[in-house]
Formats: sequence, structure tokens, C-alpha cells
Amino acid sequence: MVKGRIAITNPSGLHLRPAGLLCKEAMKFKSQVTFIAGNTTANAKSVLSVLGACVKTGDEIELMCEGDDEEKAFNTIKAIIESGLNE
Repeated sequence: MVKGRIAITNPSGLHLRPAGLLCKEAMKFKSQVTFIAGNTTANAKSVLSVLGACVKTGDEIELMCEGDDEEKAFNTIKAIIESGLNE
């Protein structure tokens, strides 16, 4: 398992469009991709799960990837989050 903390810096947090982008990226990998935000654990491959975590700008999540391509999944998703999810 690979995990690490990442700050959400995009202006609107994880609303529908960036949540969709995050899910689309996570679904490219075989690994299980989840994150913890506050007291909520979200499946990063499910838009509803990501939206349900209510992640806002400035929040910090703990991203976790587990599986065959966990390193690549973690690094790719971390990079897209840190880039602001195209916002």
C-alpha cells in the first residue's frame, strides 16, 4: 500500500467536475484507490463517494492506493490533485 497526505488547492474543492476528473483518472488503474477526508473514507473510483466526502479548498486528504500498479496510481493521482484538477 502506498499512501500520503495531499492538500486540496483548487478553488472549489472536489465539486462535480473535479470529482469526475479524479474518478476518471483513478479508474485507469487496477489498484484500489481510496482517500480519507475527515471521518469519511471515499472510493476515488466513484463520483458519488468522492462528492459525499465533501472535500473543500484547503482540506487535506490521505490518498491510499493498493494493488499491482499502486505506485503509478498514487503518483499520477497525486500529481493531478496538486495541479488543481484543471481549475
